[in-house]
Amino acid sequence: MKIHSAKFIKGVIGSEGLPEPSRPTVAFFGRSNVGKSSVINSIVQRKDLAHSNSRAGRTTEINYFLVNDSWYIADLPGYGYAKLPETLRIKLGKYLSWYAADMRINLTWAVLVVDAEVGAKNSDRETFALLKEYGRKVLILANKSDKGKRNDVTKNIYAFKSEFPGAPVIRYSAKTGDGRNDLLDTLWPEY
Repeated sequence: MKIHSAKFIKGVIGSEGLPEPSRPTVAFFGRSNVGKSSVINSIVQRKDLAHSNSRAGRTTEINYFLVNDSWYIADLPGYGYAKLPETLRIKLGKYLSWYAADMRINLTWAVLVVDAEVGAKNSDRETFALLKEYGRKVLILANKSDKGKRNDVTKNIYAFKSEFPGAPVIRYSAKTGDGRNDLLDTLWPEY
């Protein structure tokens, strides 16, 4: 698939702010600092489309991007940042749960970005279970596969296949672009 255009549409805080018209959407879930914004930038091959905050846990909006004037990419706030106040962590958890459950969102894929270098965390497993509970199609993106020891990364990626049953797992590096074509072909085979 070739990406011709990508632009920021809006940041959404609640259901009344969802972009119109409704379009097929691929949403990126993942822990704080797992590289969701970097992944999105590597997909569209731009360095500045999705912005990451230098301080973990600061993004609280769902950022929508329109790609090829046809479909949305949604960049969700990161979860699992331990230094956030508990009330904010709970609020963020409810927000992610609402997004996963809201059937008005034409969510064609939920991409769960997991750190290939450190492996899956409980918060990743809980998010996967939540997405599956609401019948969402989930893909595991093993980002940062270019970091760490090669054997450790390979073991972690192999473990993802049993930790996230039924979900395709793609080895990915936002830095090098490794896995980009596999990801595009899986998410948007018709383009």
